[in-house]
Amino acid sequence: MAAPDSRPRIRPWMIGTVAFLAVVAVGAATTTYRSISDVSSAAEEAAFSPAEYADERFESEIVPQIEEDAVDLTTLLQELDAGGDEAEYGNSSGSSGNAYSFPVTFTGTAGAQEGAIVPVTVAGVPDDVTVQLQVGPAINGTALRDATGTVSFNDFTNQLEYQEVATEFNNRVRDGVLSDIEIAEGETVEVTGAFTRINPALVSVVPVDLAVAP
Repeated sequence: MAAPDSRPRIRPWMIGTVAFLAVVAVGAATTTYRSISDVSSAAEEAAFSPAEYADERFESEIVPQIEEDAVDLTTLLQELDAGGDEAEYGNSSGSSGNAYSFPVTFTGTAGAQEGAIVPVTVAGVPDDVTVQLQVGPAINGTALRDATGTVSFNDFTNQLEYQEVATEFNNRVRDGVLSDIEIAEGETVEVTGAFTRINPALVSVVPVDLAVAP
C-alpha cells in the first residue's frame, strides 16, 4: 500500500488569489497619488488667462495691425455702399452670417458726450449714418478681437475664453488709450480703431489711437 502524499495541494482558489494580489501590487507600484491641493494647484496653473493673452499680443500684434490695415472711414463706407466685398476690407469671427469688423481711421468733430459714447461728425459720411466713438468706461463689442482676422475661435477651449479675450482687449483701451482723454464738444478728434458693422446705419468705433485738438 502506497504512503499517502504529504505535499500540500494547490487549489484553484489559491491561484486566483495570488494573481489578484500580484495585480494589486503592480497597480500600487505604478500609481501616482496626488492630494486635492496638488490637483487644485495644477488646475489653476492650466487655467486660461485673458490678461496674459492680451499681454502677449495686444500691443505687439493687434494694435500695429489695426493701424497698418486701417482704411479711411468715408472711403470704406462708400465702397461698401457700392457693393464692395466686406471680406476685402475686414474680417469676421468666422461663423457663417457673423458681422464683419473693420479697421478704420478718420478725423471728425466731436459732439456732446452721451454716456459712454461721443458722436462724431465726419466729412463725406452720409447723413443717415451715425458715427460714434466709444470712450467708456464701458467698452462694448468684439471689434478689436475680430478686425485683424488673427484671433481664431479655434485657438481657445470654449466660447467663454474667446469672449474674455475681446473683453480684455477693450479693457486695455479703457485703461490705456482713454485713461487721460477728455473730449469736449466741438473739438477735433483723429481716430484709428475698429468697428463691427452690425447695423449699416451705425459706426461705433473702439479706438486704439486717439488724438484730440481744439
